[in-house]
Amino acid sequence: MFPNWIVFGKACHLRVEVEHKAYWAIKSYSLDLASAGAERKLQLQEPKELRREAYENTQIYKERTKAIHDKLILRREFHVGQKVLLYVSRLKLMSGKLRFRWEGLFIVTNVFPCGTVEIKRELTKRCFTVNGHRLKAYYEGFSTQDVEVITLRDTT
Repeated sequence: MFPNWIVFGKACHLRVEVEHKAYWAIKSYSLDLASAGAERKLQLQEPKELRREAYENTQIYKERTKAIHDKLILRREFHVGQKVLLYVSRLKLMSGKLRFRWEGLFIVTNVFPCGTVEIKRELTKRCFTVNGHRLKAYYEGFSTQDVEVITLRDTT
């Protein structure tokens, strides 16, 4: 009643129901080799498709985050001879609320296409190169000729 099967080189006894199910599964897959081969090819292609879709999704995500980041960047253009202030980043160690984070008065001597700017301190004439994001334009003040004066009259 219990047939002998060889599993991993050793004889074992299986019940008839288990043997019948195993035989039926082997028989159903073994009969149609073409469909089994096509199904196996699809199973092998599935991880590649998932990997490709994941790669495309990461590219879309990177493009969107770059577009959002680029919107927030302030485009600053500097000209030779323009007066600028330099942001002092080393003040982050000290917690001085009232400390001024913009240093000195500098004059732009050269503007490079990559966004770096060569500046010269007005007092010491020492030149050095900094990132353009650390600079902001210096406004000396407005003359009274450029200001329009409006008087308000009391109508009562």
